[in-house]
Amino acid sequence: MSAYNPEKEFPLDPSIIHLNHAGVGPWPRRTVEAICSFANENMAMGSANYMAWLEAEQSLRKLGAWLLNAPSADTIALLKNTSEALSLVAYGIDWEPGDEVIIPEGEFPSNRIVWEPLEERFGVHLRVIALPSNSNPEQALIQACNPRTRLISLSSVNYATGLRLDLDFIGTYCHDNEILFCVDAIQSLGALPFDVQSCHADFVAADGHKWMLAPEGVALFNCAASNIPRIKLNQFGWHMVEEMGAFDRKDWEPATSARRFECGSPNNMGIHGLKASLELIQEVGMDTIAERIRSHCLFLETALLKSGCEILSETDDARRSGIVCFRYPDISSEALYQHLMKSGVLCAYRGGGVRFSPHFYTPQQSLLAAIDQVKTAIHQLA
Repeated sequence: MSAYNPEKEFPLDPSIIHLNHAGVGPWPRRTVEAICSFANENMAMGSANYMAWLEAEQSLRKLGAWLLNAPSADTIALLKNTSEALSLVAYGIDWEPGDEVIIPEGEFPSNRIVWEPLEERFGVHLRVIALPSNSNPEQALIQACNPRTRLISLSSVNYATGLRLDLDFIGTYCHDNEILFCVDAIQSLGALPFDVQSCHADFVAADGHKWMLAPEGVALFNCAASNIPRIKLNQFGWHMVEEMGAFDRKDWEPATSARRFECGSPNNMGIHGLKASLELIQEVGMDTIAERIRSHCLFLETALLKSGCEILSETDDARRSGIVCFRYPDISSEALYQHLMKSGVLCAYRGGGVRFSPHFYTPQQSLLAAIDQVKTAIHQLA
């Protein structure tokens, strides 16, 4: 594999400035080539190379284990999306009436909707905890726990505010108090280092289409080895059995690995795409990626403040993620967002402001051009 070349890997149309990696990220060239190669191979050879597809599947599990610092690829399942993974957890735990689930206020719907029906089905109460600003949000979650608390589920990074929580602090508390810890990591995997072992997460889920720069429809799900046999299965099929090729066996058993959570045929095209994207991320290195994103966000924050904007997202290094959310006083944030989108600045309207989310490869000239468009919008809308 040749050395990473940002101009080659990300030949974005010059008419756009892509600052929406917290939404849907672009594919690197190698990811496009991997998918095209897979499609062309299928067109010419059908499934003649199916064994190589299985090898790609296992390679992706290993890359997922590397990205999460998981102890083994056997704890990695390849699912459709974060919502499927969280639903697998929510309806696989042996709940008892009166159990409680705690989530922070302001979570993305994926980490709220899956827990809400538990009350009617199992008598499990969902508690939504407001996180204080300018203080210790982790302590607020911990103080909300009581003897009935069975699970805490949260986003590693909030999709709107960009708040990055101290997962090690919360996870250690959960571990010491026998509380299950579930992390929606979609806004951090591929942007920030993640260590599933140091944070004691029982479950971690993330789609590939944001910071991992891969297609929609394939996600990483890590289940701690001790929990793999404890999660009740609600989906069944040929792919989740221990002897996957023994089609005539009547005495089948679920796989002992996290593959037991993959009920049917895998998304081979998505697997080839995510594999290529994670190979790029591994090549560049997570520490390098995180530092470049931090630098880009710091630049944007400084320039936006100079333009008279208010930064709504977290600016402390311990809390900063890849998200910069801002607004301009006396101007509708939605109007500002619409103006920027029409000007070719891909961003989002979130948390009462405009959300920028640059990635490691984002050119400095793109950041400068985005700031110029913000200034133009302010001038025209004020």
